Amino acid sequence: MKTFIETERLILREIDSEADIAPWTEMMGDADTVRYIGGKTMDRMMTWRAMMTMIGHQQVRGYGFMSVVEKSTGDWIGRVGPWYPEGWEEPEIGWTLHRKFTGKGYAKEAGAACVDYVFNTLGWTQIIHVIAHGNIASIKTAEAVGSYYLREAIDNPLFGGLKCHIYGQDKV
Repeated sequence: MKTFIETERLILREIDSEADIAPWTEMMGDADTVRYIGGKTMDRMMTWRAMMTMIGHQQVRGYGFMSVVEKSTGDWIGRVGPWYPEGWEEPEIGWTLHRKFTGKGYAKEAGAACVDYVFNTLGWTQIIHVIAHGNIASIKTAEAVGSYYLREAIDNPLFGGLKCHIYGQDKV
């Protein structure tokens, strides 16, 4: 698997549909995890389809969500990365972590590495984060990586009608 980014504790690598499907399905099957990213749990089949969308995005755009692996254990802990599907307001860096890996600063560490990656490798000049109302943890992560509240989101069908804030930042 191709590694895109390595941090002190994490490896952000290509999505591996065979190795990642079981923990990804576990993550997407958890109601608490998905309540702010569309609100609907997914079974293995739907998770696989969503994963294929992200792999396809990577192929078409040349960047996309990456699987995040904990260096010390090799455990898959979530998906983080740049994302700009058709209909999105602007290029985004997003994150979703498996619940058993939240609260350890991993979203901040991976998110900050992605901010650096998109500004200094991909040449982006601005980013956003689409964050559902009430998702305090993601707001804190966005602020920790240097982003701030910009505005309310335009109705976004990929979030299942959830009202969302837009946080973001410009390259300094």
